[in-house]
Amino acid sequence: MSRSNARRSEAVVVNFVTPDPPALSLADVRDRALQATDVSFVITDATRPGTPIVWVNDAFTRTTGYTAEEVVGRNPNLLRGPATDDVTAAPLSAAVTEERPGTATVLNYRKDGRPFWNQVSVSPVHDDAGRLTHWVGVQVDVTAQVDTQEAQVEAVKVERRARTGLAIVTQVSELLTELNDPHILADIAGLLQHEVVVWARFYLDDGGLHPAEGIDAHAAARGRGRRHGPPPHATVHQLTPLPEAAAAAADAGPDAVQKLLDGVADGPLELDVSRVPDDDSASGWLSGELRPSLVALPGAPTRVVVMPIGGRRRVLGLLVVVPFAAAGEGPGEGLADLDDSARTVLYLTARRVGMAVDNVRLYAREHELAETLQRAMLPEQAEVQGLDIWTYYAPNSEHAQVGGDWYDVLQIAPDVVGIVIGDVVGHDVEAAASMGQLRSVVRAYAYEIETPGPVLERVDQLVAGMRIPRAASLVLATLRRSASGWDLEYSRAGHLPALLVRDGHATQLADAPGQLVGFGGRPRATGRSDLRPGDVLIFYTDGLIERRDRSLQAGIQALCDAAEQVVAIDSAGVGEEVLSRLADAPEDDVAVVVVRVPDPESDHDRLQRSPRRRRWQLPSEPASIGRARHAVLRTCRAWDLPDAASAELVVSELVANAVLHGWGHVALRLFDTGDGLRIEVEDANPAPPVATDGHPGRVGGYGIQIVERLADWGWRPSGTGKLVWARVRPAAGDG
Repeated sequence: MSRSNARRSEAVVVNFVTPDPPALSLADVRDRALQATDVSFVITDATRPGTPIVWVNDAFTRTTGYTAEEVVGRNPNLLRGPATDDVTAAPLSAAVTEERPGTATVLNYRKDGRPFWNQVSVSPVHDDAGRLTHWVGVQVDVTAQVDTQEAQVEAVKVERRARTGLAIVTQVSELLTELNDPHILADIAGLLQHEVVVWARFYLDDGGLHPAEGIDAHAAARGRGRRHGPPPHATVHQLTPLPEAAAAAADAGPDAVQKLLDGVADGPLELDVSRVPDDDSASGWLSGELRPSLVALPGAPTRVVVMPIGGRRRVLGLLVVVPFAAAGEGPGEGLADLDDSARTVLYLTARRVGMAVDNVRLYAREHELAETLQRAMLPEQAEVQGLDIWTYYAPNSEHAQVGGDWYDVLQIAPDVVGIVIGDVVGHDVEAAASMGQLRSVVRAYAYEIETPGPVLERVDQLVAGMRIPRAASLVLATLRRSASGWDLEYSRAGHLPALLVRDGHATQLADAPGQLVGFGGRPRATGRSDLRPGDVLIFYTDGLIERRDRSLQAGIQALCDAAEQVVAIDSAGVGEEVLSRLADAPEDDVAVVVVRVPDPESDHDRLQRSPRRRRWQLPSEPASIGRARHAVLRTCRAWDLPDAASAELVVSELVANAVLHGWGHVALRLFDTGDGLRIEVEDANPAPPVATDGHPGRVGGYGIQIVERLADWGWRPSGTGKLVWARVRPAAGDG
């Protein structure tokens, strides 16, 4: 391109300017904003009948599914449905009536029928003259918020129910620590009532179903072919025949309750007592037994929930409840109204009750077995010519009548008496069995070999081969009559030394020591001593002297001091005084044998100054009645008391009742009160005296008439059992 052409080229720039859009009016902006918002707006005409909708925004359509064309001209109530509550919508109605703003959250329905929670706020619109012309409604879908709130409320309710349930289960566990309470199951049922269910009752299966307020530790085992409980009382329902169809269905159907008891079904099950005929089946008997109680409840429910009470090996009984209605406070209609929280509480309660029943009965069976073994091993009160012998045994109260201590008195020959006292470690069936084995071995060799040392050597050999599982100690002594008195020989196998009390001085017979039974391994020594008239021997186990707060040697010294202070001269009096000073709070079993050589020259005068109290420990068996009578007669003669015949009758009745109605050992105590003989009989059954002839408060049958005629009497709780006392009144004309 030439320069001339370049000079002729010129640039042309053209600027195009877009004109500003016309400004929107405020009304346009308002209209656009109402359409753009996510909040539903509704405008209704208050001047027209029915207050029809005249305008809605797009958010209304998105929320409800209704377009403007579908709702304009219609009443806003079109969003209501079958579950809309007039009560929740009442604030809106009141606001419209009073021409003021109002807000409410109501359940509305979308076009497709789906419900949603709608928070509606209405405000009146007035013209310049103050007349109401329109209503403006603002609607917000708050379904998510309401669901969250309901979930939170439900969570709080669930937590509250869980805490309540936990508290109830805890209280049930606390109640079950008092298994001797005769109303323990009734108390637990009362705890469940009004907190978890409307009504509750326990039934135990002891040879047949029966209502249970307490736990009978000695109930009979269940058997097949049994009848359930006593026949229930007649009710109107029983006198009214069931409809034929219902009766046929009930007869043809299986016995659901029996299936629970047999462990075939797990439960819980629902039982309609109005549809089960009365018969000897478990379901029939239970239905008949329940009807009178259910009729008395509000609404007279007919359906109950039955839960099994399981033990280790079988179902022990049933927990029957009437649940609360799901929507109210009254009785419900069976399983459908039993929520998960209530089910959990009832399940845990039934499980704990079952474990408690099983444990107490298992313990009772083991205890009875051990006690029977031990009682069989303890001899009768010895009657040896030429010797005054008193024996005593008391188990530690914590171990309920079962221990490993024992004693034996052997009439080896007419002029030879054997005394054995020993201690097997433990307080259970194994300890009692070991004690029985050891006692039999010692007895057998003592009759064969009269010298104690060689007897224990033979015992060592046999026990080592028998592998008795418990360690044991014992003292074996033989007393042989001589011209001047009695010759004593003894040998100890790891046991505490006996005491010889002579002229107010106590000496330990500490010769002839040795290892525990079965651990001898070398010849056993035999200690010897001569006994004179008036001498006293005291054989004992460590429970008499052993305490946590003092050494064993200190305990032996305490026994020596107590023996030296004894005033009594008969063996029973010596034993009673020693026990009163040392055995007030024993920490282990206590066994004592007191042997005294009578002194004919001084006993009569000294006997008048002897303390007037005696104690005997008797096995719970019929033979103890005769022993108690003889003990009372001997004591009355020794104390020169009148009315021995009356005292014999009274003690016979009291001991007979302790043997018949109690368990464990029977303690017999006699006291001279100065104005009569006081008799105390104690057994391990805590239940108060119960009459056998139907008269409450009597000790038993017509025998109490004898007691009341001859004595003042009463009873009181004592430790784990009870004590019945009687003070024999002087006969008419005495004193």
